[in-house]
Amino acid sequence: MFGFRRRRRPAFGFARVAAWNTKVLGAVLARQCYEAGLAGPDIPLPAEPEHVGLAGCLCRQADLESPWLHHWCGALGMVPFYHRKVWEMAFVAQAIWEAGLLAPGRRALGFAVGREALPGFLAAQGLEVLATDLDPADPRAARWISTGQHAPQPSLPFRAVDMTRIPRDLHGQFDLVWSACALEHLGSLRAGEDFILEAMRCLKPGGLAIHTTEFDLDADGPPLSRGGTVLFQARHIEKLGHRLARAGHRMRPVDFDPGAGLLDQFIDQPPYGAAADRWPLSQPAETPHLRALVEDRVATSIGLIIEAKH
Repeated sequence: MFGFRRRRRPAFGFARVAAWNTKVLGAVLARQCYEAGLAGPDIPLPAEPEHVGLAGCLCRQADLESPWLHHWCGALGMVPFYHRKVWEMAFVAQAIWEAGLLAPGRRALGFAVGREALPGFLAAQGLEVLATDLDPADPRAARWISTGQHAPQPSLPFRAVDMTRIPRDLHGQFDLVWSACALEHLGSLRAGEDFILEAMRCLKPGGLAIHTTEFDLDADGPPLSRGGTVLFQARHIEKLGHRLARAGHRMRPVDFDPGAGLLDQFIDQPPYGAAADRWPLSQPAETPHLRALVEDRVATSIGLIIEAKH
């Protein structure tokens, strides 16, 4: 009688119920793996790293259950959950260590570092680290600022750098460059490739570049080649390898095996992470996120290791 309106609940149609059930099933599968001692918050974290001969590869369940990755979770302050971002950070750290670059006096350049733990960790090992990200005043940075993924780290040297316009004064200055799931947000596949080639100029002869990016598991479908997020396919990675070779660099062989684990077959879907308004029930434990639905593609993460020409 006072004109108040009842708050309307969201429609609980078949698609939404199916999505919710998928999330719950994934959480159950992950919890079973944690309880079996394969990964998770109670897994022992080895004090010493393990050499595994890392090369380019896709994120896989087996890695999340491996001692080499568990070590880096301990070193970087991560929990070995089934999440591709955990894999990406461990992949970069393992590649650095296996190359003998985790040593005082080495110079490292990180692109689009946001709130990564890697810059601080590397600096604590005695490396000279330059952390870079978009200028906060750049309109393109708004997306990352709003989601808490863009933050200069005041304890480290920081410089605003546009990945599409790397300053020439950074050329030839570093033993190591890296980026973690950033180059797929440069607007196109070509822009991502160009960034990798241009970043090689920042290395000293024989230096190492390590990049992770999002990868389309469909090798033959039409590519998601433009937009806020693009997805590389196997043929694009192979093309990139040829471009690098023509410039005198060497990309280590890439293993495109997607893995045979049960969680390698689980595809997470939006919304990702905790979302209080997604359902009027308690949120289940986080679902596995080794594979994700990006538009209508199934994506995961891929890691690349590139050696600069001598």
